[in-house]
Amino acid sequence: MTVKLTPYITLEGNTKEAIAFYEQTIGAEVLSILTYGDMPDMPDTFSDNLKDFVAHAKLRVGESELMFSDSPGGSAIEAGKRVTICITTNDVEHSRRIFEALRQGGQVNMPFSEEAFSPGFGDVTDKFGVTFQIYTEIPG
Repeated sequence: MTVKLTPYITLEGNTKEAIAFYEQTIGAEVLSILTYGDMPDMPDTFSDNLKDFVAHAKLRVGESELMFSDSPGGSAIEAGKRVTICITTNDVEHSRRIFEALRQGGQVNMPFSEEAFSPGFGDVTDKFGVTFQIYTEIPG
């Protein structure tokens, strides 16, 4: 079983621009990118430009990784949510246990569930005000 901590950066509709910038400036390599339009069950109410926003991207920079997404609809990001910590495991139940432990005395921002980009994902702010995204990545 593995556990990895990764900075997760959320932007307001300009993630693709940021990714291109980091590719040029720090030699980042795009490992994966999924737009909101790529996700099943996307509401038809999303305009075409919103469907092009990044739902989840992963970049490698040297031996480290960065994760990115655009806030849904390009909306303003709450204080303390632009950079969060993503805890990645390779086991859904282990991810669920971490999520449940962190939510004690904290606030659930997105319940732990299966998503198009992860078999087990949730977003929680712990009792100290630190926001974590719990992400399960099953090697393919």
